[in-house]
Amino acid sequence: MSIFLSCCICFFASIIGAICGIGGGIIIKPVLDAFGIMSVDTISLLSGCTVLAMTTYSVIQSKISGTSAIETRTGLPLALGAALGGIAGKQIFSMLCSSIPDIDRVGAIQAICLLVITAGTLVYTIKKDRITALHVSHIGACIVVGASLGILSSFLGIGGGPINLVVLFYFFSMDTKTAAENSLYIIFFSQAANLLFSLLTGSVPDFPLYMLVLMVICGIAGGAAGRSLNRRIQSETVDRLFIALMLVIIIINIYNIYKFM
Repeated sequence: MSIFLSCCICFFASIIGAICGIGGGIIIKPVLDAFGIMSVDTISLLSGCTVLAMTTYSVIQSKISGTSAIETRTGLPLALGAALGGIAGKQIFSMLCSSIPDIDRVGAIQAICLLVITAGTLVYTIKKDRITALHVSHIGACIVVGASLGILSSFLGIGGGPINLVVLFYFFSMDTKTAAENSLYIIFFSQAANLLFSLLTGSVPDFPLYMLVLMVICGIAGGAAGRSLNRRIQSETVDRLFIALMLVIIIINIYNIYKFM
């Protein structure tokens, strides 16, 4: 039952993640935490791997089809910064797990951070039409912004989530669909660095390999379905879906904080 539930969560989360450009991890991580199917550290890793598989498919597919909206001038330094941030975020998570014996406490900290980020993202999304966006183009600034995103996504085990979109909206004045694709590009680099660091340092928790394989397959399948749907819907619809999703995630994280504490 837990395997079927995990696969369903990964599939539908990846569909929504591909449509909105949030990777799906921000749904997978808190929902699996809420069900308590696996330990917090295992969920963080499997969620990150699922998101990595989905974003890998999405980025490669968009390049092959010639429909990529990735702005290389800003996207590449953002992605490189995200890779560095992904390693730093993983180190922070490992240090926190080492210093706090009760892994549920770590889960509570992650849920609190995710709640704050999601609430802030929701407020910005609702008010973004009244906020003057910037046009950052300096490479150094892009790397710093990317590193910050990588740290958050890796530490929280969410891939990138809505914070990527808000940053791309505000700092780079991207529209919803362009921001969604660039967000997936950033997530790809941060999660690849996160996974590589885990493998090299031997900090991979024990879990059934078939669970990872099934979640990755569902993540890719969901990403493919989400890309197809994204081409058929308007940006305004994506915005409404995004806002509804943020409200649901806020509720789930409030429950998780209560559960872990």
